[in-house]
Amino acid sequence: MLIDSHCHLDFPQFDGDRAEVLGRAYQAGIHGAIIPSVGPENWARVIDTCRQHPRLWFALGFHPCFASSDSVGQLNRLQSLLDANPRNLVAVGECGLDGVASALPMDQQQRLCLEQMALANRFRLPVIFHIRKAHHHLFSLLDREPLKAGGVVHGFSGSLEVAREYLRRGLYLGVGGVITYQRASKTRAAIQGVPLERLLLETDSPDMPPCGYQGLRNEPARCLLVLQELCHLLDLSSVAVVKKLSENHVRLFTRIS
Repeated sequence: MLIDSHCHLDFPQFDGDRAEVLGRAYQAGIHGAIIPSVGPENWARVIDTCRQHPRLWFALGFHPCFASSDSVGQLNRLQSLLDANPRNLVAVGECGLDGVASALPMDQQQRLCLEQMALANRFRLPVIFHIRKAHHHLFSLLDREPLKAGGVVHGFSGSLEVAREYLRRGLYLGVGGVITYQRASKTRAAIQGVPLERLLLETDSPDMPPCGYQGLRNEPARCLLVLQELCHLLDLSSVAVVKKLSENHVRLFTRIS
């Protein structure tokens, strides 16, 4: 059951043809997709999108680039939603740390992320992480609050050394369009050194298009281009890779069916 483990199909870029986008994904052999939220402003939209379309699941959280100084005060709203256990909820996220684009100081980002990790542990949910230029901070948080249900570093683009630090802490790595670019040699080498059992497939649609589609809206059907490159990097057949990735998706996101 191959899925796009990270895409934002609720975003306005898909308002004109969301059903058609999903139809292309299903036709390409993508069973479904996980839609992480970015904050309270789209929690309802994410939930509604997943109610309207088959084989969509969602995560709820505060993305560090969309968070504000008021976000910590809204954690009770997130807790209430998690407690209600809405249909198709599979994770907390996306949350994390951003050393480039967030308006929040890093100490506030860390507090917000840690609180969400604690909520994930309380409700036995995995966590979907956004992380950029702050790996050492996230390592520290993971050591303070080990994840009971695991998690995934979405859109991984680090070195093999960084990858191993996440694997050591029980996380999966999300593999997206970045590996289709020859210039991404560090990340391509890292993925080659990671056990297939710890990888997930994703697009981050509408962003992060694969090589050849620069400047265009990304969509879940292009998981196949990422899959093709992953098979090439690992020198494995598509049948073997699809089987293992499907197992990984269901193992981490246990509420998917």
